[in-house]
Amino acid sequence: QVQLVESGGGLVQAGGSLRLSCAASGSIVSINAVGWYRQTPGKQRELVAHITRGGSTNYVDSVKDRFTLSRDNAKNTVYLQMNSLKPEDTAVYYCNANIGYYADGANKYGNYWGQGTPVTVSS
Repeated sequence: QVQLVESGGGLVQAGGSLRLSCAASGSIVSINAVGWYRQTPGKQRELVAHITRGGSTNYVDSVKDRFTLSRDNAKNTVYLQMNSLKPEDTAVYYCNANIGYYADGANKYGNYWGQGTPVTVSS
């Protein structure tokens, strides 16, 4: 009923930029808070950025002033603009969203993860 799909990852040189997208599809009523996480092998998934439905944002210190979240509620999409990328930003990036959707004649809410998009920053 609801799908969350990330895109935009890839290989980039240090200092470069990427824009990740997190798009929700299905019988979407609302996309509420959205978090972008990243994970490297052998490590726990780390929250790097978070945006509320109203657009308030928070970032982990290591990405502040380099990463910027934005959202287009009409397109049910949240973007993570990543600038001045560093090799230590290399990871699989996941979005997680609290989504309101319509099913079985009622409004419901659920927490969803995307499948992840890999980001590799070469030095």
